[in-house]
Amino acid sequence: MACAATHPGVPRQLARRGREQHAGSRSLSLASGLPSLASAKPPRPDSPWPACSSCPRMEGSEELESSLLTQPWASVCFGESTFLAKACFRDTGYILLISDLSSVWYESADVEVVGQRSKELNKRLTVHVSSFLHRLRKLMCSLLAGQPDTATSFSCHHIAGGLSLHVKSELSGLPFYWDFHCCPAPVEMVSRHLVRPLIRMSLALQYQVQGLTSLLLQKDAEIEDYRESGATLSRDRLRTEPFRQDMFQQNFMAESLPQICDAGEGQAFASALQQLYTAVTQQEVKQARKRQRSENTEDPAPAAETAGHPHPPPPSQEDETASSSEGTMPASSPAQKPRLPVAKAKPKKAKGLFS
Repeated sequence: MACAATHPGVPRQLARRGREQHAGSRSLSLASGLPSLASAKPPRPDSPWPACSSCPRMEGSEELESSLLTQPWASVCFGESTFLAKACFRDTGYILLISDLSSVWYESADVEVVGQRSKELNKRLTVHVSSFLHRLRKLMCSLLAGQPDTATSFSCHHIAGGLSLHVKSELSGLPFYWDFHCCPAPVEMVSRHLVRPLIRMSLALQYQVQGLTSLLLQKDAEIEDYRESGATLSRDRLRTEPFRQDMFQQNFMAESLPQICDAGEGQAFASALQQLYTAVTQQEVKQARKRQRSENTEDPAPAAETAGHPHPPPPSQEDETASSSEGTMPASSPAQKPRLPVAKAKPKKAKGLFS
């Protein structure tokens, strides 16, 4: 209801001013009570770990991740839990990738993150960030190699959508603590570091089995030729039966495969498979670099041609007149022949009057 209607004795100007102030105070209360849609932020999840899309993009992370790709997975144990892990440390930071074969987590940290976290966890240590990175590299490399430092302890904890790896050790005679804050790895990273290499390793092993099978059949043919020529074994215990691929496959599925599956997930990457993984990923890195070089050599070419030979301006009226007159001139008039460019002119033998 208007102020003039409520208070008949109030002048119209004062009533209008009262309505404006009342509307302004009402809009202010609404603005202070409800945030605008443009400035509203989504509620933070209960998990302290950032989503994969919000993980900080460190400088030079592409080169660091390429180096991480060629690092083989290793089996590590934290308490009673077994994980597969791989890590790469540089002066610019580190990347850690860890999986329990149900989920995959990672952390990518640069020098700034390492320096800030080291101040929070190690207030008594005043060493340079490079010293922290060097110490972390030494501890993790020993762990992945199966030779952890006896003075170092590792503990792993699952926390709402993330994984925390706590390290307790010593540095310069003082306690040294570190926490790896791992968030779920994106699908592309899982595919690049785990799925695609495993598929290529399976194909490589299949070709290897085919080659060994062919070699065994050739050896059996060679032995049979020796027998037919009258050769005999000096030791009967060396005698073998001819290789039958179908029987070997059946025995492998019935006897060897159950034993392999019962060995546990911790034996997923033995030393021989680690070498095969490294060889497969190195080929992928080479192919990626080759593709990048080919793209870099193909892309600047059109730009260079465009920059070196810009589009010619439209011909003027005089040029059009001259070109049309040149097209109508007879070829027998030497004075009226068009002038050729100097770069394309071919030397001709001069003709004199007495030649």
